[in-house]
Amino acid sequence: MGLLTIGAFARATRLSPKALRLYDELGLLPPAHVDPVTGYRRYAPDQVERARLVAWLRRLGMPLVRIRHVCSLDAADAAREVRAFWARAEADFAARRDLVAFLVGHLEREDPAMTATVSPLGIRYAAGSDAGLVRTSNQDTAYAGSRLLAVADGYGDGGAPASAAAVDALKYLEADGVPAGGLLDVLADAVEQAQRAVHGAVLAGGGAGDTGDTGDTGTTLTAMLWTGSQLALVHIGDCRAYLLREGELFRITHDHTVVQTMIDEGRIGAEEAASHPQRSMLVRALGRGADATADMRLHDAGAGDRYLLCSDGLPTVVPDAEIRRVLSGAGEPEEAVRELVALANAAGGPDNVSCVVADVVAGA
Repeated sequence: MGLLTIGAFARATRLSPKALRLYDELGLLPPAHVDPVTGYRRYAPDQVERARLVAWLRRLGMPLVRIRHVCSLDAADAAREVRAFWARAEADFAARRDLVAFLVGHLEREDPAMTATVSPLGIRYAAGSDAGLVRTSNQDTAYAGSRLLAVADGYGDGGAPASAAAVDALKYLEADGVPAGGLLDVLADAVEQAQRAVHGAVLAGGGAGDTGDTGDTGTTLTAMLWTGSQLALVHIGDCRAYLLREGELFRITHDHTVVQTMIDEGRIGAEEAASHPQRSMLVRALGRGADATADMRLHDAGAGDRYLLCSDGLPTVVPDAEIRRVLSGAGEPEEAVRELVALANAAGGPDNVSCVVADVVAGA
């Protein structure tokens, strides 16, 4: 069988001649022959399969650069790459779904036709932080107040002032009422203020060093704002938030780390992640040059709910089953905080550990 004209090849592959010209220019699907005089393109029959693969990958929404990489692999490696791409796409979709849920819940709360019938609720809370048994300093900051709960985990030379600045920047939320219909804007503004405060603290504290480079210094931040019947969550980095409800423990944050991304993409499993050399490398944080995009959620609170915010020094060494046992058994938030910190230290205390525990109570 001879070479195919661009029209015949387009019909065979269901790609338009315009797309074929673009893929040629990008080096993704060059024709088998180009007439030196007319510039007319002809394709070999054995290029049809590759072209169809390109078409299907484009339908998945895969970027052309990644398609070129996939097409350079053997079949098994290409299949793994496609699975990884789709796993990442599903994770991104889940993040957008959470934002949609946040917006819908937020807008429904603004609807004057919706009347509140729930009983008054309040929170009881406690916070604690410990350097652990290995680190010489504590770069964590934990805070619990009547409206604000927060944990931040600093990193780099100026990690301690960075985490303190991030939490301090949110404390105005304790005193200021959230404007009607303004919760989403309040949270977005709070993240921006925390980002600016971190930059200022690092520069003022000498975390930038002689070169003025603050790229290796910053902090994570996980915070919840109590609105009276809901808790609004802001999350950046690898601190975690858990909800204990009716004896079941739910993790309600997603780690923003290289390793978690690899898990999402199906490249490694949870067992590999626990000992992976990049397990502490962040993909989102508050720091210069870092992606400070925050996850935001609204959680409808119920009497009896117990929330835990913690730095990664706790879940790195304490299994979720043990965290659930302590949260289920401890009577008061202060007791739960003490027991969780003690558990982390009993497991070797390799990192700073910070915990905030808040109970939702009726009739407050």
